[in-house]
Amino acid sequence: MTDFGEILRHIREFGLFQKLTLLALSFPNLVQAFIFESFLFVEFDPDRHCNTDWILSADPDLSPEEQLNLTLPREEDGTFSRCRMFKPVDGNISTIREHGLNEITGCQNGWVYINNMYDRTVVTDFNLVCDNANLVEVVQTVFMAGVLIGSLIFGPSAESYVNTMQTFFFPLSSAALSPNFYLYLAFQLIVGVGAGIFRPLSGFGAVGQCILAGLIYIMRDWRVTQLITAAPLTLTVVYIWFIPESARWLLNRGKTEEAKQLIMKAAAINKRTVPDYGHFLIMFHQIGLLLKQVGCSPLWSLERMQAVCICFRFTTTLVVYCLFFNMANLALSIFLTQFLFRAIEIPAHTLNMWLLEVFGRKKLLIATILFGGISCILILAVPQGKLQHI
Repeated sequence: MTDFGEILRHIREFGLFQKLTLLALSFPNLVQAFIFESFLFVEFDPDRHCNTDWILSADPDLSPEEQLNLTLPREEDGTFSRCRMFKPVDGNISTIREHGLNEITGCQNGWVYINNMYDRTVVTDFNLVCDNANLVEVVQTVFMAGVLIGSLIFGPSAESYVNTMQTFFFPLSSAALSPNFYLYLAFQLIVGVGAGIFRPLSGFGAVGQCILAGLIYIMRDWRVTQLITAAPLTLTVVYIWFIPESARWLLNRGKTEEAKQLIMKAAAINKRTVPDYGHFLIMFHQIGLLLKQVGCSPLWSLERMQAVCICFRFTTTLVVYCLFFNMANLALSIFLTQFLFRAIEIPAHTLNMWLLEVFGRKKLLIATILFGGISCILILAVPQGKLQHI
């Protein structure tokens, strides 16, 4: 019985056809990372205080420092409150200076954002601060819920171009064009569904995430950033229709004739000939029957292996996203932190291909999981103040 590997050796296992296909499939992975990683930037919460320009009607010549001293209470650490202000009064400036203001209220006329490294973020545009600050976590939760829905419902059967069209169109609508927070939230759910359909190649995703840090460093407006990062997917919408299915997948579905035509096409592009055409057809027929029989038989060992992999995937994803969403709490530049956080993945994915050949999957998986888990536990030994000033 001839296996599928013999067919691949006839047409070249990694020839021009396979390289072009890999490149075409890698490009969406490069851009797909923008959608997941942009949360760190577009939802940045800058320093702020209540807008107290009302007092300028009593004395337009007040200095900014005096205005804040007269209209804002201070916290226990001596800083001005970010969410409270003294209630406006109708008295003249002399009375206010002499007796001060005593009644405290929430911000009544919006906020003034200061020391902001961005021109605009989701937080500043929709005022997701103070009593509404929890809505930032709501956005992240809704997006990840969409990813879960997309993965469970559409992932097993989705075609590549379906995901491409969703991840291109909806980020444009939600991030760049949403006029209010609730429409933005609704579109983020759909973006998550589209992202959940996609099965990314992590190595290329890490490169995309490094590029994202540089793009946002240049473009400090969240709407412009989302437009720029989503625009490259238009290329994918055009060429994704011409990317063929996997020959192995076609054989597994019983589509022997389509698989045969694809192999012949790959052989032609690789400038290889398929010897003994009749024998070639028999090979396809035999492999197709074998895969069909395997697909109908109980694969308990495979199911157990899959359950273990799902458990590992859940745990590692949870840890990575917890670390990622708290990255802004470090005192380093957020752009540098994001770049380093993902740049280290590039040699990791490259070495992984070699290490798998040396140690095998089981030993390498156990070693990396243990190393990552122990590293996370050791972080608990570092005092909170030290983490803030690394």
